[in-house]
Amino acid sequence: MKSEKSSSLLRSGGVSYLLPFVLITSCFALWGFANDITNPMVKAFSKIFRMSVTDGTLVQVAFYGGYFAMAFPAAIFIRRYSYKAGVLLGLGLYAAGAFLFYPAMLSGSYYPFLLAYFVLTCGLSFLETSCNPYILSMGSEATATRRLNLAQSFNPVGSLLGMYVAMNFIQARLHPLDSAGRALLDDAQFAAMRDADLMVLIKPYLFIGLVVLAMFVVIRLVRMPGSRDSSARIDFLPTLRRIFSIPRYREGVVAQFFYVGAQIMCWTFVIQYGTRVFMSEGMTEKAAEVLSQQYNIVAMVIFCCSRFCCTYLLRFVNAGRLLALLAAAGVLLTLGVIGFQDRLGLYCLVGVSACMSLMFPTIYGIALEGLGDDAKFGAAGLIMAILGGSVLPPLQAAIIDCGTIGAWPAVNISFFLPLLCFLVVALYGWRRVRG
Repeated sequence: MKSEKSSSLLRSGGVSYLLPFVLITSCFALWGFANDITNPMVKAFSKIFRMSVTDGTLVQVAFYGGYFAMAFPAAIFIRRYSYKAGVLLGLGLYAAGAFLFYPAMLSGSYYPFLLAYFVLTCGLSFLETSCNPYILSMGSEATATRRLNLAQSFNPVGSLLGMYVAMNFIQARLHPLDSAGRALLDDAQFAAMRDADLMVLIKPYLFIGLVVLAMFVVIRLVRMPGSRDSSARIDFLPTLRRIFSIPRYREGVVAQFFYVGAQIMCWTFVIQYGTRVFMSEGMTEKAAEVLSQQYNIVAMVIFCCSRFCCTYLLRFVNAGRLLALLAAAGVLLTLGVIGFQDRLGLYCLVGVSACMSLMFPTIYGIALEGLGDDAKFGAAGLIMAILGGSVLPPLQAAIIDCGTIGAWPAVNISFFLPLLCFLVVALYGWRRVRG
């Protein structure tokens, strides 16, 4: 019976999608790696280039700006060609962006790294715009959301690896001098330390570029059934008007914007939050950063386990209802993040990841339900909503840079932004329950 259920999950019209599903699911892990090796780089770049937290979040602006800029061009491309072509172009841009880290390092400047991130995430935008709706099409529509949640369950596997690499192969190998000490260096000393740290930083990106190229070759050689559009006709504006006239889709784009913003804020600034907590206990900045990243990895493990559990629960619980319940739990935990000034607040921040695990693919699946061929453009709108990860973190960073607000740590106050985001997601889930 179990094998029959697995078969129906990945079979349509007598065609088996097992091998394409495995290969495309591996791409979910690849962009999970890129996302979560990048989040700790806000702190790393701020230290390496002696910048404020707000300037460091330009990494997120460039990273998630690439998603926004390329989503609809990617949708037009896959509509004209195929999902497979979109995946291949995405992998190619991903690898190119990773390799651009080498000339960026040679320049010794911050802004070429932002260009590299932008090119890399133009590739991720192609990948997500192609892979998510392709997974939805690999079987019956009745199991589409569950199928996407299963594929998305492997995204945090890549995320965990990205966090591990960031902690052990970047953060742990950067020069231990803290931000205050670096500010006292003369120009020559600063340049020497900066160049050594940048050499450490780029190595994992060059390695992942090679891995992505290998994946490009494998997918290029494998036949992908059902990846070609049934029609190459592109009616861009009429399609947009049609899909945005549907409340479920239109509100889904808004919910996705706020969800991604909440996710990136919670995972990026856990290091700043934890560093403040641990330094208040007497730790050095370096030790506090490393320990905070370990908590971030624990959060991702919880996220991964929760994703598999919630995917199973979707067999019995309405997707909108489960989404609303998890968002409500996220609101309560975020209140703890704001209210507590010790490790209890950090524990709440780690626990938020369990609530976020289901949100992206569930919002995605609900919003695209019943769109048919319009799902390609619908997917692009939802990928553009990832812009929330570019817009909201700098706002939170600006609050954090205040240091304190009244008698309260600014980093705690800054989590009112994720709180607002979870309220929006909870409202979307509740409205879907009510129809």
